[in-house]
Amino acid sequence: MSKNVLNLVIVTGMSGAGKTVAMQSFEDLGYFCIDNMPPNLLPKFWELVHESGTIDKVALVVDIRSRAFYDEIFSMLAEVNADEQEQNQKVEMKIMFLDASDEELVSRYKETRRSHPLAMEGRLLDGIQKERELLGEMKSRAQVVIDTTDLSPRQLREAIFDNFQKSAEVPTFHIEVMSFGFKYGLPIDADIVMDVRFLRNPFYVPELKVQTGKDKDVYDYVMDSPETEKFYQKLFDLMKFILPGYEKEGKTSLTVAIGCTGGQHRSVAIAERLGKDLKDKYYVDITHRDMEKSQKKVIEHGSK
Repeated sequence: MSKNVLNLVIVTGMSGAGKTVAMQSFEDLGYFCIDNMPPNLLPKFWELVHESGTIDKVALVVDIRSRAFYDEIFSMLAEVNADEQEQNQKVEMKIMFLDASDEELVSRYKETRRSHPLAMEGRLLDGIQKERELLGEMKSRAQVVIDTTDLSPRQLREAIFDNFQKSAEVPTFHIEVMSFGFKYGLPIDADIVMDVRFLRNPFYVPELKVQTGKDKDVYDYVMDSPETEKFYQKLFDLMKFILPGYEKEGKTSLTVAIGCTGGQHRSVAIAERLGKDLKDKYYVDITHRDMEKSQKKVIEHGSK
């Protein structure tokens, strides 16, 4: 994405049509999201955007609670765009309108037992129809209109990704491969935990004891075993099978935790290999939660 282009998405539509899911989706696409900003704060917000020097994707989520926004937003954006052009920066704006049938909106409000913003003291259906009338012009100006009547939250998310993912620089599915030591407890954020304590342990080899699984000698010791190779191939096949499923279901991040006794040798070596192999297809971070802590204790114990 060009540094002199700011991508702005106005997310609006019928109350109950899915704006909360939309905002979460844009956050996962790397957009800076703001919910119901008063229009008179928009110029000040652009100043902060310029000062940051890092924000180039913004999603403003607007609903009928910000009635003034609909009266002022277009003139305000025109002024901002003129200022941006003077600073050699272009604003590319899209309006995304979320809609749903009256029947579906009534059903959703009944299910959540929430009050419609335009029907606080009247019939729910009257409020929905009044809102639809007020938002008619905004819908007519929208470049993207999504009817969520028959969409699940996951399907709405997919529709947003289909329309806006091309302009996003961040990956929408991220994998964290983490090594850890069982003696220090299970990682509470792990989605998948693999126990490799059955593999032969470099801890009992004097010259390897103080090293870690990132050191070549330890790595080779762990991997140079038919048992390890057989296990790893089964593990990698499992990852190749399940990861597309997690991604398809809309999961944005997955933590795969590999554990051994202290988190210094075996788990580190396996995590290193798995993370590097997965990087061919996915965005992957490799972390070692307990490696340095465990190594420090081994060194301190050996010096006594």
